Amino acid sequence: MTIKKSLSGVRTRRDLLKGATILGGGALAMPFLSRLAFAEPVELNMLAWYGHAEPDVVAEFEAANNVKFKPKYYTGGDNMLGLIAQSPPGTFDVILSDAEYVQQLNAAGYIEELDPHDYPLDDYFPEFQKFAGHWQDGKLYSVFTRFGFLGVAYNTEAITEKEASTYNVYWADKLKGKVGHFDWHLPNLGQVSLLNGNASPYDINASAWSALQEKTKSLRPQIGGFFDYGGTFSSLQNGQMLAMAGIGDWITGVLEKSGAKVRSVIPEEGGLQWTESFSIGKGSSKADLAKKWIQYITSAKGQVKS
Repeated sequence: MTIKKSLSGVRTRRDLLKGATILGGGALAMPFLSRLAFAEPVELNMLAWYGHAEPDVVAEFEAANNVKFKPKYYTGGDNMLGLIAQSPPGTFDVILSDAEYVQQLNAAGYIEELDPHDYPLDDYFPEFQKFAGHWQDGKLYSVFTRFGFLGVAYNTEAITEKEASTYNVYWADKLKGKVGHFDWHLPNLGQVSLLNGNASPYDINASAWSALQEKTKSLRPQIGGFFDYGGTFSSLQNGQMLAMAGIGDWITGVLEKSGAKVRSVIPEEGGLQWTESFSIGKGSSKADLAKKWIQYITSAKGQVKS
């Protein structure tokens, strides 16, 4: 969570239709209420990682604002950019992205400038108030919503926490053919880069890049597959894969709650921070409603669901 204020005393935004004036025994009030109750919900198109438009996240906002989210889910930032490039301007009203892709969205003209006064940035931890990449030339283009860390995901019946506390576990003999890769190159390469001793895993010279490629290629006999979001869940849950690179407790935490023998740990070489933020799509005809959604999901009440 990025919000540091206590949840106590937070007021709900669903204080709508608390009553109606009854005139003439209610004969005049009923047609008005009926129009509200049966008005077609406004469709809000969301481009995001899987899960961000599921009922447990959006149902309260939808009910309070007569909205219906229409999600398009992607796996990885490159997939996201491709989907936007193939769509007419204004297709997506709200776009969720990782911080490293916000600058690319902005450079391509895919997102709108935002007014920082519209969002509770003062409630954020100081390091997130002017988060790198979200601002350009003093202008805001994306609002921070979540963060976490990627480490080693592992089957607790096959691997101990101590064994999983280094990326070297991927090369263990007992994991031959049992190491999965999340199908997005950045976190996978980033972890091997950390193992190679690169403190800034993505800011390396040509020599370090060559060494990183060789180290990654040496992992080939261990790899059992490359998986999208759903495949990552199922392969860890059914034991097809005993370790997974490029993910964290945003997946294993869900599996563990459902009884799966999986967990994540940040290795001694360090983890990779992931972040997510919402922007308003360029040319959206529902920018005001998109802004309202970002305000909701960055509020204390929304952060509980995020």
